[in-house]
Amino acid sequence: MSENSKIVKELIDAIGGKDNIISAAHCATRLRIMVKDKEKIDQQRVENLDKVKGAFFNSGQYQVIFGTGTVNRMYEEAMKLGVSGTTKAEQAQEAAKSGSKFQRAIRTFGDVFVPIIPVLVATGLFMGLRGLVMQDEILGLFGLTPDDISQNFILITEVLTDTAFAFLPALVAWSTFRVFGGSPVIGLVLGLMLVNPALPNAYAVAGGDASPLMFLGFIPVVGYQGSVLPAFIAGIVGAKLERWIRKRVPEALDLIITPFLTLLVMITLALFLIGPIFHSAENVILTVFKSILEWPLGISGLIIGGLNQLIVVTGVHHIFNMLEIQLLEAFGNNPYNAIITCSVAAQGGAALAVGLKTKSPKLKALALPSSFSAFLGITEPAIFGVNLRYFKPFIMGLIGGGVGGFLSAILGLKATGMAITVIPGTLLYLNGQIFLYLLVNIVAIATAFVLTWMFGYSDKMLDNQNQESKAS
Repeated sequence: MSENSKIVKELIDAIGGKDNIISAAHCATRLRIMVKDKEKIDQQRVENLDKVKGAFFNSGQYQVIFGTGTVNRMYEEAMKLGVSGTTKAEQAQEAAKSGSKFQRAIRTFGDVFVPIIPVLVATGLFMGLRGLVMQDEILGLFGLTPDDISQNFILITEVLTDTAFAFLPALVAWSTFRVFGGSPVIGLVLGLMLVNPALPNAYAVAGGDASPLMFLGFIPVVGYQGSVLPAFIAGIVGAKLERWIRKRVPEALDLIITPFLTLLVMITLALFLIGPIFHSAENVILTVFKSILEWPLGISGLIIGGLNQLIVVTGVHHIFNMLEIQLLEAFGNNPYNAIITCSVAAQGGAALAVGLKTKSPKLKALALPSSFSAFLGITEPAIFGVNLRYFKPFIMGLIGGGVGGFLSAILGLKATGMAITVIPGTLLYLNGQIFLYLLVNIVAIATAFVLTWMFGYSDKMLDNQNQESKAS
């Protein structure tokens, strides 16, 4: 029997045996297991298994962190041992039935916006690269000035950087229809209708170069380029309306009648009711969020940087995706990313201190790779596998994140995109901010590292935990 097979067999026993497992799936770093009775799980035994970097129960799933690559092999071994496999999407649907209404709402919010993030990441990288090549110093290396750059080249870069945000309502409506059980293609067309060139362009209206169409003397109708909330709400209502119509239309007429009525009703509601109301609400939310980020003396960075990873632990951090998207659409930059990057880096710094200070080979083998994972922007192994397990390192990581976030706010760092942090995140700061970006991350890591080394961890904690495990 291979080492991985032995680990998975022990894991199954620690969870309560195969009879307690409904199904298993995996993502990039975690084995996600649906269990019948979570009271049968021996948490301490699971966490002490080789290659396990942490385990916790969340979103209706018991999630065991193995790390990138390893988790695939563990999943294969689980299948060989007779565990029922399922897709992550199918398991997510089952898990969505558990938890409070607030938790389910946040999960749904994440399900809508997470699939959109990759194209926004690419857009941010394009912005960062354009900022790099357009710097006077870089152009000077080739004997060029900004005036020497072809307008055609600039136009092509605008296609790369502006398309995702110009058609953002189509992406949001598509994803919302998908999540709420509608036909994604109907959502896509509805979203495209919201940015149809026949409507006054939202950017032109905001700049005073165009006027909204007025209906009944008081309803302004414009395009919704770059908007999120109107498309999101229209997507929810539209998906439910489509399902309601489909149940009442004869099957022979479904192909014609259902999309016709859905689009007719929804574009009317979206342009005359949902759009004006929720576009105004969106502007209020954006104004409040931006004002918080602009609090003086770096206060916003201190608070957000200090609390961000605490929010990640609760699992409700996806709600900020929409706000980051709004910042990028409205201002072309994202100061929130620079702050939360420090919070991510700091947890890596705390885990690194534990890994270098401990004399335990097993903990060292867990903490050091976990810290590197955090430096690549993935904090779960560091948080759940190391820092939260001993608690104090997690607190020191929060302090480091607050210090780095404070410095980031003071320096006014602003990313060109979202969703990538720490080492990969350097690509979002190539427009002249790279050295300051590295500075705030180093400060965050160093603060968490020093505090953890001095006050946050000693091997006595490990000994005490092992004694408690033996006693239990």
